[in-house]
Amino acid sequence: MADGAPVSVTPNVSRFDIVFAEHGVLMRRAAKAAVVTGIFMLVIKALAFIFTDSVAMLASMADSALDVFGSFINLLAIRQALTPADREHRFGHGKAEPLAGLVQGAFISGSAVFIVIEAVQRLIAPRPVDNGIVGLAVMAVSIAAAVALVLLQYHVVRRTRSIAINADFTHYLADIVINLGVVLAIVLATRFGLPLADPVIGIAVAGILGFGVVNIFRQSYDQLMDRELPDADRERIKAIVSKHPRVCSMHDLRTRAAGTRSFIQVHIELDPNLDLFTAHSISDEVEAEVQAAFPQAEIIIHQDPEGYEQPEPLAKS
Repeated sequence: MADGAPVSVTPNVSRFDIVFAEHGVLMRRAAKAAVVTGIFMLVIKALAFIFTDSVAMLASMADSALDVFGSFINLLAIRQALTPADREHRFGHGKAEPLAGLVQGAFISGSAVFIVIEAVQRLIAPRPVDNGIVGLAVMAVSIAAAVALVLLQYHVVRRTRSIAINADFTHYLADIVINLGVVLAIVLATRFGLPLADPVIGIAVAGILGFGVVNIFRQSYDQLMDRELPDADRERIKAIVSKHPRVCSMHDLRTRAAGTRSFIQVHIELDPNLDLFTAHSISDEVEAEVQAAFPQAEIIIHQDPEGYEQPEPLAKS
């Protein structure tokens, strides 16, 4: 395109595309890092379980196996969610993220149940923990790897609000607590002769996993059911729209989210004597201001004459 040639898209649309592309790079990078980290921790924990026969280590290993599966599902879901809108999916593919969250939550729940069953068996028939030094060394490496990954995921979640990355972030954050619990279990069992600490901490780990599942399910359910954006965001939108000097009033604000994208629809009331071109220009200005505050949002603004009231729909007989 020659310099000075007209651009076929409006500035706010190009800004959305740029932000969407930048966030896509961050999300893919975090998802791939989670898969690689999960595989690494699964391998070393499996070896550690063979040497220690610790149920807490088994619980941590099972959690890492679910981490790998969940992270791989997230990677596939993120690739799908970042696919541009097409003729069959005009609003994009963002809901692939909460669907992945539901799948991940289901498998984490199964892992928690498995851990509880194994821990109860160890409470009934306690077994000693062997080779505690090996277990502690593996846990130290696992904790370091999990901390590095969580820091990356936290940065990506803050930038993108990705529900899939947030699910992985929550899981790996719990993984750090789980690994610390395994360290405590091994120390109590090998140094202080308290073998029951191992299954007890295993049950506590299952409880942490269950708590994380509730949060993942709630976020996924909210997006799939098109729940409104948080009240703080809605009030911010109202303040931005109302601030424009030529907007007389606003109504019918509707919001929802799908993956990292938000969708905002609102009616603004303008002076009925304005010509169509001026009304459209005002709408574009309002849209640009909202877009600046919510760069991940797709925004639809409808103009109404001031004082116009939409008739109530007729009741079906």
